[in-house]
Amino acid sequence: MIEIDPDNKLVAHKKMRIPFYDIDMAGIAWHGHYFKYFELARCDLLDAIGYNYRQMIETGVLWPVIDTSVRYLNPLTLDQEVVVTARLMEWELRLVIEYTVRDGNGVVYTRATTVQAPVNVKTRKLQIGSPQLLIDRVENCLQVLAKGPVG
Repeated sequence: MIEIDPDNKLVAHKKMRIPFYDIDMAGIAWHGHYFKYFELARCDLLDAIGYNYRQMIETGVLWPVIDTSVRYLNPLTLDQEVVVTARLMEWELRLVIEYTVRDGNGVVYTRATTVQAPVNVKTRKLQIGSPQLLIDRVENCLQVLAKGPVG
């Protein structure tokens, strides 16, 4: 589900359970697996906007992650149920998405940010600005959601 938060940002939530194969010898989720959790929430956000990875390629743009920042506040454990929230902060020149991982009680376990830059699929060179299709779809989502949540 996608919604607008109080700051007029598009937000998607991904419910998940921490699987056994993500647990390390200390009995907690290995730090590298968190990027997979962020990706799952990011994909839900982009799908809801109508601009997923397939559509990116069709518009001639790749979106490599060029920067990340993660703050691990509390460890995630086996079978723990969490919600990963992806919040679209920027989209006109680059994609900046903030993530929060919370449990059912609202306790924050992780905060993170990824930055993705538009790269021409043929030349593999950085391009200035997002494709108009992405900008239009984000703006359309914001207008539609201003009238109420969409599933």
